[in-house]
Amino acid sequence: MSEEDSELERLKAKRLAEMQKNISSREKKESTESPKEKISVNPRTSLVNILGFRGLEVLENAESQFPNETKIVVEKLFELIKTGEINETIDGGKLLMLFRSVGLNVRMETKINVEQDGKFVSLSDKLSKNSSANSDEL
Repeated sequence: MSEEDSELERLKAKRLAEMQKNISSREKKESTESPKEKISVNPRTSLVNILGFRGLEVLENAESQFPNETKIVVEKLFELIKTGEINETIDGGKLLMLFRSVGLNVRMETKINVEQDGKFVSLSDKLSKNSSANSDEL
């Protein structure tokens, strides 16, 4: 009986060693796969996910006007997001200030609307109507 017990204990130990080996190999695979997943993440996509009000508009204007410089800024912002130094939403005003502080004067389309007869009309339309009305009076 003791011979059978020792044989059983030996088989249990062998099986336990195999299970531990399988667990450790799974952990190694998971640890090697996770950096690949992090590398495949697009920095621009991560930045777009935390952009707030009009942030995407500012980013697109910057990309069209300064493509190389914007790519560098996006990569640096991605590093700050990844390390956790930036954990808040970035609205368009903050992003525009950032671009201008690094020397990129990103031009934005500006619209000024005024209220006329209960409707919002662009300032240029209102001025053109006023000038045509004034020229008709002359």
